[in-house]
Amino acid sequence: MEVLKVSSKSSPNSVAGALAGVIREHGAVEIQTVGAGALNQAIKAIAIARGFVAPMGQDLVCTPAFADIEINGEERTAIRLLVEPRAVRHG
Repeated sequence: MEVLKVSSKSSPNSVAGALAGVIREHGAVEIQTVGAGALNQAIKAIAIARGFVAPMGQDLVCTPAFADIEINGEERTAIRLLVEPRAVRHG
């Protein structure tokens, strides 16, 4: 599965475009964040991406999980967000 790494300096609009593109191609994407600022940008990107996939009759579901990763030889805790579409319910 494709992994998008989001930092606190990431542009939510850019991430949203990448997110929507990966979902169109592969059906799901994983976003990896470390820190509150990065998580904030990722959540904003998911909210924006919902608007990008809505014309295709899809909505996005986000499932969070913790992951231990290594950055520059240092152990860190990341939050991974599995983002995948679900069919929009009518009625």
